[in-house]
Amino acid sequence: MKALRTVLAIVAVAAAATAGYWYLNRPALVSIVAPTRGDVAEIVYASGVIEPRTWAKVTALVRERIVWVCNCEGETVAQGDQLARLDDTEAQAALGELKARHRLAAAERDRIALLVDRKVANLNELDRAESQVSQLEALIAGQEARLANYVLAAPSDGVVLRQDAEVGEIGEPGVVLFWVGRPSPLIAVAEVNEEDIPRVEIGQRALLRSDAFPGKELSAEVQSITPKGDPVTKTYRVRLSLPADTPLRIGMSADVNIVIRVSREALLLPSLAVRDDAVFVLEGEIARRRPVETGIRGTADVEILSGIDQSAKIVSPYPENLEDGASARVLEDGATAQAEGG
Repeated sequence: MKALRTVLAIVAVAAAATAGYWYLNRPALVSIVAPTRGDVAEIVYASGVIEPRTWAKVTALVRERIVWVCNCEGETVAQGDQLARLDDTEAQAALGELKARHRLAAAERDRIALLVDRKVANLNELDRAESQVSQLEALIAGQEARLANYVLAAPSDGVVLRQDAEVGEIGEPGVVLFWVGRPSPLIAVAEVNEEDIPRVEIGQRALLRSDAFPGKELSAEVQSITPKGDPVTKTYRVRLSLPADTPLRIGMSADVNIVIRVSREALLLPSLAVRDDAVFVLEGEIARRRPVETGIRGTADVEILSGIDQSAKIVSPYPENLEDGASARVLEDGATAQAEGG
């Protein structure tokens, strides 16, 4: 009986060893894909805003209460047309005081001039009186110029694209109260990262996507690139011209995809199958790691320039733990699986 138990134990150990050997050396389960042919594009991505090509912002230069607005949003205006007026009561009062002082100073000057003619006063007194009159005249001119700041006028011919001013509100300097410009043509203004800007050139085609038009690709063309970038955001401003029939509207946001170059009928692999410019090729039941030369890298696919042909069976996704030359077999149901073993 004891001998039987010993035999059974030996058999169990041998079976466990065999099972362990098989487990450690079993073929890895992988899924494969075949390279395909298609077009792939090198893209620079940016975010953009739709603006008129010609427009200007109108803001108050002095802090005062708004007493009148044109309520002309969407209407055509000519350069110089009044858009709003600020309360100039105090400024007018200051101008009135200066004019009163000027009248007194001018009367005093005339009186001294008469005395000089009669040899009663000297020329120094007349010079001082003339100087005071000139100073007041300069103050009056300056105050009259400042009064012009209490009127907000259209900076050019165009349409009032937006009005953010209401009677009773305070016009703060620097706060935009009106946008005036021509509603067409439109441009997209995009901010491109500084590491991408060397690849962007005038005339390149771009595709725009907007949440307002889901699933619709809208065309544009690079029109200009700002010579100086923003050192804080590390971006450069790129302006793109839009076709006359674009459905985009002023103020809309858009994702901008600038097409740098396009490769036609390229050999393509899923991005998941390529790692560090290498792929795993299944040859029979052996997985071989092959270096490849890559070209354009898209979000989903990678262009393969050399290293494999279209008949290759490529392991996808790239097996992190599989060694070169390890045994592998394809999942029968075609489901994606990470490579095992190695």
